[in-house]
Amino acid sequence: MRISKSLVVAAGLVALAACNKKSPQANEASSIEANAENAAANVTATSNNEASAIMNNSENQASAVKNAGENEASAIKNKAENKAEAVKNAASNTTENKTK
Repeated sequence: MRISKSLVVAAGLVALAACNKKSPQANEASSIEANAENAAANVTATSNNEASAIMNNSENQASAVKNAGENEASAIKNKAENKAEAVKNAASNTTENKTK
């Protein structure tokens, strides 16, 4: 009885130990899956960073174009105001000269 009880306990321990161990193939498969998940996460992060950089660059370029347009519009407006003021002054001078 003692021998059979010991054999049953030993067989149970061996079976339990066998269940807890992964085979080299299972370990390799887990490693491959983990590496693939890491690579996919890196690709996603990189593409998100590139997309953000492209959007920021586009926004900067759009702002530069807008600013250049506003500057040019201001210059045209100032030039027109200066011409109008010159015409007014010339007319005023002509009127003053006639009254003298």
